[in-house]
Amino acid sequence: MDIRGSFPALARDQVFFDNAGGSQTLGTVIDAIRDYLVGSNVQLGATYATGKRANASYENAYQAAAKYINASRDEIVLGSSTTQLFRNISTTFTFQPGDEIIVSTVDHEANIAPWVDLAERQQLVLKWWNPSGESQPKLTVPDLERLLSPRTRLVTCTHASNILGTIYDLKAIATAVHKAVPIALVCADAVAYAPHRPLNVQETGVDLYAFSFYKLYGPHIALLYARSATAQKQMRSLGHFFNPHTTLENKLGLAGASYELMSGIPAVVDYVDAVGWEVILQREAELQGTLLEYLNSKAGVTILGESSADGNVRVPTVSFTVDGWDSKELVEAVEKDTPFAFRWGAFYSNRLVYEHLDLAKSGVVRVSMVHYNTVDEVKTFIEALEKTLSLKQ
Repeated sequence: MDIRGSFPALARDQVFFDNAGGSQTLGTVIDAIRDYLVGSNVQLGATYATGKRANASYENAYQAAAKYINASRDEIVLGSSTTQLFRNISTTFTFQPGDEIIVSTVDHEANIAPWVDLAERQQLVLKWWNPSGESQPKLTVPDLERLLSPRTRLVTCTHASNILGTIYDLKAIATAVHKAVPIALVCADAVAYAPHRPLNVQETGVDLYAFSFYKLYGPHIALLYARSATAQKQMRSLGHFFNPHTTLENKLGLAGASYELMSGIPAVVDYVDAVGWEVILQREAELQGTLLEYLNSKAGVTILGESSADGNVRVPTVSFTVDGWDSKELVEAVEKDTPFAFRWGAFYSNRLVYEHLDLAKSGVVRVSMVHYNTVDEVKTFIEALEKTLSLKQ
């Protein structure tokens, strides 16, 4: 399969190493969106021919998305962003004053702010799940278990850090929480994980799970999963009183998913199935292995997160700092005369970057790769980075 040819933007003179911020979009997704707008762009629910096409496209998107994460159709909702979906669902829970929620500090703020707000609104006890370690901070189950109590009602964490690239064992986390407090919910943010590994919510055992398709070669639309037997039983519906309240879509959808963007979801699923995870994992292992080998060899470079290229512990989102260089200064120096698109900053993980890593305003240098990148691109980037670093030697 022609992987690079599947992405029209890759024909440009730009090397995209900012994929954790948003991957490039499949040509088939672009075609699907255009086709919807040309041939099916009407309100849902009608029985005339064009209306039926619109209805079918909408349902096909839901079916494809549910199947992709191994959930039932009734347990997912599509919406504008992971940030918005987490915020929406946080307003549906009612806990009792003095109940406790445990929030990870290594997460993107999308999976922190709604729960901090919930704790304040409902007079809950907010406990912070802090990572162990300095340059390689990790969330650990023993640290979590020390925070659990009979009053625990919610635990949040990330599946993979958008700064560190570190993968967390959600199954072990969910098992520990549910064993200690069966009614507690586990909420995981999979945005930084989804482009790199298959998703299976049944395997993880979590109660809430979300990711964005625009990080997974698709349009700017997101998915939230809420387990029927646990999370949905504790929710109130945000839907109109006269509508059904039987599915997560009924309860939380609020017409927040763009119909034309939804039409691109089956194309994303078809592409991933056609390429196969074996190919994706192999290519990404080569990419991160090449970059990490270089960074590990450089004096003055601090890799933030796993320094190992082992795909069992990290995804190819690689962040680092360099002694004597401000991260913003370094990125802009490399970008000045090269086609590389990579970033500096905190990437909405401000608590991790500024509090735990104790970094300055410009944060980390982040190089985030996916399977459509090439080893030659990484090697050329290393040459450009080496040339820039030599300016201060």
